[in-house]
Formats: sequence, C-alpha cells, structure tokens
Amino acid sequence: MLQPFKPYSLNLRGRLVTIDRPWVMGIVNITPDSFYSGSRVTDEQTLVERVQAMMAEGADVIDVGACSTRPGSESVDARGEKERLKWALAVIRRVAPDMILSVDTYRADVALQCVEQWGVDIINDISGGTLDEKMFQTVADLNVPYILMHMRGTPETMSGLTDYDNVAADVLEWMARRIDELRQMGVSDIIADPGFGFAKTVEQNYELLSRLEAFHALEAPLLVGVSRKRMIYTPLDCDADHALNGTTVVNTIALMQGAHILRVHDVRAAAEAVKLTALLRQGITQTN
Repeated sequence: MLQPFKPYSLNLRGRLVTIDRPWVMGIVNITPDSFYSGSRVTDEQTLVERVQAMMAEGADVIDVGACSTRPGSESVDARGEKERLKWALAVIRRVAPDMILSVDTYRADVALQCVEQWGVDIINDISGGTLDEKMFQTVADLNVPYILMHMRGTPETMSGLTDYDNVAADVLEWMARRIDELRQMGVSDIIADPGFGFAKTVEQNYELLSRLEAFHALEAPLLVGVSRKRMIYTPLDCDADHALNGTTVVNTIALMQGAHILRVHDVRAAAEAVKLTALLRQGITQTN
C-alpha cells in the first residue's frame, strides 16, 4: 500500500531546506576498497566527472566517504580519512558550490573538521554514535543534521551479530532510544537510517523492509541505503556490478512506504524511481 509522504525541514548551517519530495543521495567513495568498484574515486579528474554526472542526473545530496565500511573491511585511521576528505571536499565544493554535502564518518573529530573547515552540511554516522562516544555531543555543538544509522558491533564483526528477537521491533526500539538521547542534547535535525545490510542477514533485511512504514513513528526523515548490497545480489545470484535492477526494485518499495532519502550509487535510476512513484501518488490523490 502506498504510504503518504510527510515533509520535513532541515537546518543546513543556517539555510532552511524542506524535504518535500524524496531526495536522491549520490555516493562518492574516496577509497580503494569499497564493496562496489564503480563507486571508488582516487583522482581529481574522475571525481569531477562523477560529481558533474550526479548533478546532471538529479542528485539532491552527495555523500562522501573516505573509510570503507563493507562487511569485514579494515578501517583506515583518522589521519588517513582526513587526508582523503580534505582534497575531495575541496574539489567537490569547487565543482558544486551549492550542493548539499554529507560525510560518511563515525569519528567525531573527522566530523568536526568536515563541518568547520570544509563546509559539510550533514554528518552520516553508520554506527549511530556507538563507535565514538564524542559523536553525539559533537553534532549537538555543530548544530548540523545527523544521520543516525543502526548497526551492531563494527564493520569487522557485524556479520556475526544478527541475533534478534524481532529485527524490525528491536531496531526501531534502539533507534527511538538513541533519537531521544540526541534530542535531549539539543540535536533537532535527525535522519533515521535502519541500516540495511549492517548486522542483518538477507532474510532480516527483507523483514525490515516489509515493516519500513513503522519507522515513521520516529518522527524523523527516513533514509534507505540498499544500493547494490548483498541483500539484493545474493537472492538474484549475481554480484554488485549486476545489481542495479534489483536495487531499483527495492528502492521503489521503500519509496512506496514513504522513504525520504535514497542513498545510491546510481543517481539516474533512483531519480526515475522517485519521479514515477510521485506520479503514482498523484494519481491516487486525484482518484480519491
């Protein structure tokens, strides 16, 4: 059943913007080892071309990551992460000065530098504050939107931490507690990400997807990041390179349940799913 779309506003460093339709967040990985090779960028020319293509294809946000978080990955240290981000963010800001920028990091000191020195708008934390106890206070002090994602353990250990009583209920309860803690600290702009693929089996990911509408109870914009993940390519007996069609199917299911942001490697396909889902929603409204 098609769920209604609820708008939310975000304060982006003093600029008020409204998510009044689903946004597409394009992924740029400044890493040599991200799980999908097509997202990796290691030189300036490739980065410029990637950003320009994403803008042309309809990206609303660009999410930059400099530390791979694929299952079993080994984390780069904070210094290495900062070095990668410094040059990449400078390039992106030159090419796309008005683009909303998000940085995918779980380190509070990296988040601080990204916002204060490099003009980043949003912090995207895969650990939901569990890997750096200073993260919540840092985003509260910075007064920037914060993407709270559910994960257990670390990227190295999460695949063995999939024991839930009820995955949707357990994730929702965890996120509600963390969001309450953030709001008590003064963080007003929180985006909720259930963490597809992080400490969840393929079957649990689809159970979570089937209950996605329940997460609107958090009263926060809902981000879905399933792009080319194992939950898609394993059932289809393919690999990440051949998982675009499956990704679009799952993204469409998420949009029909009221998702606010799709985090994707393939901006054009996601933007098309957003446009066609909007037409469906409009048609139902006119019929009623």
